Amino acid sequence: MNLPPLKSLPVFESVARLNSFSLAAEELHITQSAVSHHIKQLEDHLGEQLFIRQGRKLELTNEGKGYLDSITGSLNQIARATENIKGVTETKLRLAVYSSFAVYWLIPRLPKLKRLHPNLDITIEMTFSEPELSDRTADCFITVDSEKRGFMFEHFYTERLFPVCSQTMLQTIQHELQVNTLEELEIILAENPQALAQFPLITSYSMYERYAEDWRRWFEQQGTDLPEGINFHRFSHLMLAHEAAIHSLGIALVNDYMFNEKEPKDGLVKLPCTVHDAKDSFYIAYKSSRRQEPALNQLRRWLLTEFNELSSAFQ
Repeated sequence: MNLPPLKSLPVFESVARLNSFSLAAEELHITQSAVSHHIKQLEDHLGEQLFIRQGRKLELTNEGKGYLDSITGSLNQIARATENIKGVTETKLRLAVYSSFAVYWLIPRLPKLKRLHPNLDITIEMTFSEPELSDRTADCFITVDSEKRGFMFEHFYTERLFPVCSQTMLQTIQHELQVNTLEELEIILAENPQALAQFPLITSYSMYERYAEDWRRWFEQQGTDLPEGINFHRFSHLMLAHEAAIHSLGIALVNDYMFNEKEPKDGLVKLPCTVHDAKDSFYIAYKSSRRQEPALNQLRRWLLTEFNELSSAFQ
């Protein structure tokens, strides 16, 4: 069995995770020169350079990234097996989630999770783009990815989009379209959805990696093309579009977890229009080898239960 210098592996993992020799030395309670010695010993054994050092900048090489992915799961399994023998249950978990989901849905519910599972120690890793499914990123993920070797995926949520605006913008819309109630507005928009195009529309790039694509698809579902000459306000992320709608910049397309029609807290109003099924499904993802872990199962069951309750309110 051709094993590497085993004492060097936790050092390599710590340096790669913290992206720093000095921080790894502090975490491991050894000197920085000892960290350097362990990394050099491991690189000599592998015959590959694991890090690129350019002044203060430190990056994993491609070989280093691949090796880290391969050994991190094994190190975690060894640590958990040891803790199980010693009668210790690991309760620390890192959950990687999209920024808008974290801010509008997850964080308000964390007190409930803490009450139900007070021993769980959750670290939230907020991402603005698709997170890399890797142990070095997190232990559990909310992601639109649905396939990766060694991972399990559970369907969590299928995204739906609908137009919202502030009370001030609603008054403007009703005045311009000469209606007094939401019921009258619903009739007009059902007959002529392009009527919305005369008002400023808010679009976000992150949804489809293209501005105005969210509205193009919404109008397409109404059976019409995206009208020309629309006054668009462009924002990189859905979270910013949501905030822009709150401040009456225009009409935004948001999703279910950002807007609670029964308990509106941000002054937004859901316009009486058809909901657009965005077809994007979100999944809870985690390593297959970790599927029996009690802490991970507590978290995933809680996530599924909470969102199932919320989904029933969408219907």
